[in-house]
Amino acid sequence: MEMQVVNIHEAKTHLSRLVDEAARGNAFIIAKAGKPMVKVSPLPEGGASDVQRLGFMAGEVVVPDDFDAMGTEQIEDYFFNNQSPLP
Repeated sequence: MEMQVVNIHEAKTHLSRLVDEAARGNAFIIAKAGKPMVKVSPLPEGGASDVQRLGFMAGEVVVPDDFDAMGTEQIEDYFFNNQSPLP
């Protein structure tokens, strides 16, 4: 069965019904001027809490204290000593 494609005007007009259908598992695509733009599909069981967010690796990555100073000498050479970074 091919996924339903809805133009953006129709999606705005019937948004409530379309969202209800998507929540029941009937994903659909919203198109603008005939070009598919987005896919609307239901969230997994458990809702939005299962969606990964920024920070999901908190505590697993270490950023050095001098991160913002890394490469300073090379950058200064490029600018002040006319040393090109390109071969």
